[in-house]
Amino acid sequence: MNHKQYVELHSHSFYSFGEGASHVHELLDRAVELEYPAIGLTDYNMCGALEFARQAKSLGVHSLTGGELVLLDGSHVVLLAKNRKGYSNISQLFTLANMSDRRNPRLDPSYIPSHSDGVVLLTGATQGTLSRLVSEGRIEDAENKLHQYLDWFGSGSVYVELNRNFVHGDKARTRALNDLASRAHVPVVATNNVHYHVPERHRLQNLLVAMRRNTTIDQVIPHIKPNSEFYMKSARQMSGLFGSIPDALSNTLKVADICDFDLSSDLGYALPNPDVPDGYTPLTYLKRLCHEAAIRRYGFIGEVVESRLAEELRLIHKHGLAGFMLIYREIAQIAREIMIEIGRANPEDPLEWRPPGRGRGSSVAMLTGYLIGISHIDPLMYNLTLERFLPDNLRVIPDIDLDFPRFLREKLMIRVQEHFGSDFAVLTGMITTYRAKGAITDIGKALGIPKEDLSRLSKQIHSHEASHLRDEMLLSNDFRHRVDHPLWRDLIYLAPQLQGAPKRLGQHVGGMILSSTPVSRMVPSRQGAIEGRYIIDWDKDSVADAGFAKIDILSLPVLDQLEEAISLIERKTGNRIDLSRIDHEDSDVYDMINRGESRGVFLLQSPAQLKMGQRLMSRNLQDLAYQVALIRPGVGLQGSAVSDFIERYRHGMSWTYDHPLEERALKRGYGIIVWQEQVVQLISDISGLSQADSDEMRRAFTRRNNEYAIKSYWQRFRDGALSRGVDQNIALKIFEKINGHYMFPESHSHAFAVSAYQAAWMKYHHTLEFFVALMNNQPMGFYPIEAIKQDARRFGVSFLNPCVNFSDSKCSCHKNSLLLGFEFVRGVGMRYAREIND
Repeated sequence: MNHKQYVELHSHSFYSFGEGASHVHELLDRAVELEYPAIGLTDYNMCGALEFARQAKSLGVHSLTGGELVLLDGSHVVLLAKNRKGYSNISQLFTLANMSDRRNPRLDPSYIPSHSDGVVLLTGATQGTLSRLVSEGRIEDAENKLHQYLDWFGSGSVYVELNRNFVHGDKARTRALNDLASRAHVPVVATNNVHYHVPERHRLQNLLVAMRRNTTIDQVIPHIKPNSEFYMKSARQMSGLFGSIPDALSNTLKVADICDFDLSSDLGYALPNPDVPDGYTPLTYLKRLCHEAAIRRYGFIGEVVESRLAEELRLIHKHGLAGFMLIYREIAQIAREIMIEIGRANPEDPLEWRPPGRGRGSSVAMLTGYLIGISHIDPLMYNLTLERFLPDNLRVIPDIDLDFPRFLREKLMIRVQEHFGSDFAVLTGMITTYRAKGAITDIGKALGIPKEDLSRLSKQIHSHEASHLRDEMLLSNDFRHRVDHPLWRDLIYLAPQLQGAPKRLGQHVGGMILSSTPVSRMVPSRQGAIEGRYIIDWDKDSVADAGFAKIDILSLPVLDQLEEAISLIERKTGNRIDLSRIDHEDSDVYDMINRGESRGVFLLQSPAQLKMGQRLMSRNLQDLAYQVALIRPGVGLQGSAVSDFIERYRHGMSWTYDHPLEERALKRGYGIIVWQEQVVQLISDISGLSQADSDEMRRAFTRRNNEYAIKSYWQRFRDGALSRGVDQNIALKIFEKINGHYMFPESHSHAFAVSAYQAAWMKYHHTLEFFVALMNNQPMGFYPIEAIKQDARRFGVSFLNPCVNFSDSKCSCHKNSLLLGFEFVRGVGMRYAREIND
């Protein structure tokens, strides 16, 4: 049989959470191996749909986007999108199913008729309604149901699904379904109801079923697949199963042809329109706001400001981001309204003078952001570059992250959803994945290995790779004799298969999607764990790939601490400190940092940072920006990078580049990659790739299951480097400097350096208020309460025990001492502390 006479329309990946046992890329690699021209992914959600579509496109495989929905009676239907309208309808049906139960969604079939346009229906495998009715001998009911499907979806959009997985009753059921379809003049399609790409994965799939039910494999026998036949089979194998029904195979190609929707490029997303005065466009209004703020900030608009604004506005206009910037300003205004309501802001002050939030990340490089009140850093002061945040050939809408005090963020999240509408402002999902220890523990539990043994094993293994489990066990006196025992042998074999697999869908810490149309038309949403919050099926990577604008509304506890300390000082002195106007080159503050006395200070308090302060000897905010950036995993992994940087920066030690083309990227880091922008510049300068392509390569290194992507990028990097006269061995050496571990953007370093300095300034100049606020805003760092108290005493702060007459729930200032609050009495806690006060 020709290999192009069959494609798989019905398959599940790990994203089916407890059902599928293969990665998306494993299914696609298998499809390429079998020379499928197309393949459908039909998980029980849309979590992996965009990742699947993008990877399929890169492999030259046509992706069919759809899903398997469970109805109220427990039966299943499989839906595939013909076009964008069909995809939108499937997305909305998933959302409606999620409304019934976010953990175990069930769809009321009465919703289907109004969401059938542009959709192909497969009647489902053995759990499909049609299959169930036929198996029960209710042929007339099955015929009625099939005619109902035809009424809903129309002729040519309904296919009776046939399966042959060597399960008891397969032949009789297939024959009856085929006869039913023939009488109703409805086409049939064969699928293998794929749950793993190769048969060897069936053991893991069985365990996933047990893990989903939080029990052991012996307790889920009725729920697991009866054999290992639910894998992706070749056209020849399927022909052997359906040789008497050839249309069932050729019809799979017809379905693939009519489902020509491409999720990776066909969503139609648009931001909401910002509010602008009559007579203005978003761009002209943004320009006016920036010019007015620039005059307030600088007194006049000089050549440097004018030039930078002109360049930023040119790029903003080119990429259509004026509305995007103004939407962020609306959010900042909403936050400011809350601050005014609670008496923490002066309504007469311009927004940009005391922005309620603080920018972080590469967006801090934007002068426009500084002038419209969404950043607290003047990028001209630190010569911050635009390329990382806003390159000339921008591919995806950039992120702007805003930090708020915790007390403000919670109110702001609700207010933003109210402002834009709950279906137009939805939180980003977060896909957690299995790490080595988690995979070992969960598989071990499902196998029935005692919890005590698993706990002891977890404490004795140190590798981050589950594939090293056998070697680790052989080094342990407790476990070396078990490596060949049946259950332990299974654990050693199966754990590496699960590592890196999607585990569950959760809520992103603060990412919110804003849209001009209901988000549920583009990606399913569901109730989050917190009442009133809704999350989508996609994580931040898929959101970026979709071109959605993700607005990160984050909390930063140091802002709560600083705000409380300022209020305490104002209560004592009658004056309110403006931290934006303090001396940022106070030698006493830097001396304190350089003595390693910055415990309790945001970003400067870890043991590594205390030592770094003593080594780097910072004297200004530029030094501090380096200091906070150096203690990041992506920098530390570069061998002796941190020590080399200090020697070069502080002591003038010379260095050489592996190639002259490295200089522009590495000069700012003294030959070391300190910031994300350097990675992008390095890739671009060596390979000739654009800034946008280079940043996409950088992001590929940070993603899970990225081996294929990195191999592909190495080829592009190598070829580009060779064309620029870089030797292949040198190109490989430079390529290996790139890693996927976290490092700061340069502008982010400056933003956090300012916050760190302000906290350090507060500790030195207003020590009592600093420690009262620090105690009240725990947890915020590395140290327990007693360690904080010891440090406070070293700085001359005395403590008073809780007093019924004077103490509050929280700590407070009392006669130049720190009066402990009732919450800090063991066994009292927040609830009883409030009752005592009342």
